[in-house]
Amino acid sequence: MLASLTLLATILILGAPAAVVFIPWAMVTGDATPLYNASLGIVRLALRLARVRVEVEGAERVPAHTACIFMANHVSNLDPPVLFPRLPGRTSAFLKRSLMKIPVLGYGMKLGEFVPVEREGRVESAIESVAAARSVLEKGLHITTFVEGTRSRDGRMLPFKKGPFYLAMETGAPVVPISIYGTETMMRKGSISIKPGIAHIVFHEPIDPHAFSGRDELMAAVRASIASGLPEWMRS
Repeated sequence: MLASLTLLATILILGAPAAVVFIPWAMVTGDATPLYNASLGIVRLALRLARVRVEVEGAERVPAHTACIFMANHVSNLDPPVLFPRLPGRTSAFLKRSLMKIPVLGYGMKLGEFVPVEREGRVESAIESVAAARSVLEKGLHITTFVEGTRSRDGRMLPFKKGPFYLAMETGAPVVPISIYGTETMMRKGSISIKPGIAHIVFHEPIDPHAFSGRDELMAAVRASIASGLPEWMRS
């Protein structure tokens, strides 16, 4: 519990003045990059103080100066804070629409052009989200998505959502599969307690969506790539 309190206190103490400075800056200039960089710097420090180490493999595989679609498995609420600071450049992300309603944080994510999605899975909403994500990619930002759509309760891989693969096939943006493990024991689903430990992130070779005849083939390739970087028991 001490690690949880340390992480939360660091984010609150440093996040408040950062929001006061960088949210108005983003509103006036239209540039959310300083807000994004400041937020990730605070998250890095908070994780370090909470004794959460992050080990990264394969970062050199990410294409330089290219907007990518990062697709990762999802085993813990710690996944976004350990992953985002390790991504090159600036990324948007798919996230639950309800998160956009959180005071200050939600507005900051809106300024950062994060893409809200509906959990109900309505076709109209999915089309709207894919269109918004395409616009973000065209601006040169990455898109990051946890392709299972929710956290795995036991660490094993879940079925993938289809929306990100529609986006990949439409845009042709390189897909970079990412494997995350270690966080499943550090912050379990349904718990707010954090245990110090090591989070592992593996970046895999980029996948060209246009090399596949359809969404399902691309999905199978991404799933195989992510699974290859996970402990065997998580691959089912």
